[in-house]
Amino acid sequence: MAVPKQKRSRSRTHKKRAKIYRAISVAMETCPNCGKPKMPHRVCLHCGYYNGKQVLEIAE
Repeated sequence: MAVPKQKRSRSRTHKKRAKIYRAISVAMETCPNCGKPKMPHRVCLHCGYYNGKQVLEIAE
């Protein structure tokens, strides 16, 4: 069974932990219909358009 030869330093441990708990970056683009930010390949939640077509009816 493998055993570590030396103790892992505190900074090394914290760097490894920081990878797990970092904030997730989300890609955003602007809606060609209304100009508000939306996620790519999804319906715009502000106007209801996707790929140039009305998909959702949004009540105002």
